[in-house]
Amino acid sequence: MNAVFEDVSDTKLQGAHDGPSPRTGESATTLPRIEDAGSVAPHDAKALSPLFFERLGELEEGTPEYQYARNTLIEMNLSLVRYAASRYRGHGDQMEDIVQVGTIGLIKAIDRFDRSRRTEFAAFAIPHILGEIKRFFRDTSWAVHVPRRLQELRADLSRATEQLSTLLRREPTINELAEHLQLTEEEVIEGMVAGNGYSAVSLDVPCDGDAAQGDAPSFADVLSATDPATERVEDRYTLASLLKLLSDRDRLIIQLRFGQELTQAQIGAVLGVSQMHVSRLLAGIINQLRRGMLSQK
Repeated sequence: MNAVFEDVSDTKLQGAHDGPSPRTGESATTLPRIEDAGSVAPHDAKALSPLFFERLGELEEGTPEYQYARNTLIEMNLSLVRYAASRYRGHGDQMEDIVQVGTIGLIKAIDRFDRSRRTEFAAFAIPHILGEIKRFFRDTSWAVHVPRRLQELRADLSRATEQLSTLLRREPTINELAEHLQLTEEEVIEGMVAGNGYSAVSLDVPCDGDAAQGDAPSFADVLSATDPATERVEDRYTLASLLKLLSDRDRLIIQLRFGQELTQAQIGAVLGVSQMHVSRLLAGIINQLRRGMLSQK
């Protein structure tokens, strides 16, 4: 351990960890200067942590010495994060994220640790670290986000199903699950439906047949369909802007003819003009709109 840190003879940290000298009446707890806190062995970190926590309680938050004590506690105890993260070796592709969220739990534990309770810091920190890791999986492992209540209900249903299947030697019914968990059947069904959001299946996966032969239709082939109206979206948007450019009379004629589906004679009666005149007006308006549509292509 002497190779990792060296004791400082006075109360002021030297070099990069300089901080203010203790004020009158302040405890003169001496902190060792640790060159590489991340390499401190776990048993040495266990021995040193109480000293740093004691000094942390004496210092004013925000001072350089306070930051040194807090940061050193974090780096020294990263082994606790690695220990907790080792339980999730099966998620190798997510290990970096797991360590990061576990470190957040470690920091929260350091900030909340109360030395007066005389509890070992490791025993206090591990639940915080695991809690952050479990929260990470709860928030990221579901394909579709569902409320936490339903996520927890899915886990309860999974355990209850396993227990009752062993006991009954068959799959339990919804009523049996409800009685076992002291829930209503509606709540059990809600949890089962929510469980469908845990994982997703690609629409490109074959829904039947031998996928290797490439002759099986995919879910996309069976379920998907192109909405014919999508091809007209741009045309509708363009037409709407062109209609705003028409005069009030021309817009009224379009509304009466295509909105209310009146005949040319009926439109003429509304406008006080002949049917022939309405026909010429309609032809001119439609040609104007057509030219505007073609110019936007």
